Amino acid sequence: MELSEISGVLGGKKAFEGVIASRLDLLDFSNKGLTKEALLHLAKHLRLSLSQMAEMLPVTERTIQRYRRSHRFNRIVSEHILQIAEVVVRGEEVFGDRERFSSWLRTPSPALRNRTPASLLNSRFGNEIVLEELGRIDHGIVS
Repeated sequence: MELSEISGVLGGKKAFEGVIASRLDLLDFSNKGLTKEALLHLAKHLRLSLSQMAEMLPVTERTIQRYRRSHRFNRIVSEHILQIAEVVVRGEEVFGDRERFSSWLRTPSPALRNRTPASLLNSRFGNEIVLEELGRIDHGIVS
């Protein structure tokens, strides 16, 4: 997975200032804070509503609505947005395109105790579980 692709799902140069070349860059961007604009690009990329996106984040939909597009989220919210973006990039790599990944994300999986992968993206542990499942799929391991 190319870390540089994460900035693309967050809006590229228009909404995401800078380049991600290493995991240290992810740390720096989370400390600096991602903008609401980057979150809106991620939601659009995933074809999710703001409400659906807020369910995955440690911030309410109403709070997000009140922010200007240029507002920077705190480190915790920014880190979580970056983790979700990382899952998206990996998922699209494994499935070959956005549509197939998006469909998988919304489909209950026996390997996840019949939960949808999207429902797990509300925590760091859930993001890790989804990344592990994507790794198994990529290696042809049926769970």
